[in-house]
Amino acid sequence: MEVRRGLRPKLTVITGGLVSAMSFGGLQIVAAPKEHPPFSVDAFTYEEDTFLVLSADPKVRDPKVPMARIMTRLIETQPQVPGSVLIRGMVPLRLLAVVHDLNQVPSWKEEWIEKALEGLFREAEGRRLNAIALPLLGTVHGSLDSERFVELLAGVLERTTLGHFKRLWLMVPKGKAKQVIGSLKARLTP
Repeated sequence: MEVRRGLRPKLTVITGGLVSAMSFGGLQIVAAPKEHPPFSVDAFTYEEDTFLVLSADPKVRDPKVPMARIMTRLIETQPQVPGSVLIRGMVPLRLLAVVHDLNQVPSWKEEWIEKALEGLFREAEGRRLNAIALPLLGTVHGSLDSERFVELLAGVLERTTLGHFKRLWLMVPKGKAKQVIGSLKARLTP
């Protein structure tokens, strides 16, 4: 674009709405869609159920073990505790937040989501993770309203002491980043 002397260009850059950010204490919180990561993370969080069905590989494979062994494993399988956090994988870690019991309606409870958030931050600190990605728990496979998730997150953040953990990427649907961060800012006291 050509700019004449003394004249300002008629076109200006409008900042996009894909990413929105804020700080709370020493924690940088960024809301962005899953397709547009704002930074690299040490761990991804997944919304999970008590029998780990939601994160199971949907691809059918040859088990390469006798059917009797498979059936025995199924019979002996115990459900995970709602609100717990399981660690899987290596780099990046997979943090499975157990917030659903598929035998209940609704399958989630707010107290499970709060306990899972507390567990996630405890794991992040204990494992000296710098950054994690977190979907809005209860909204991915459940019917929890995103505003209510933000309220639960704000409450947990206000009563949690963080030292090593520095960056939280809230994975939000496209077009929701500013709304989520604005709501979180309104609920967190500086």
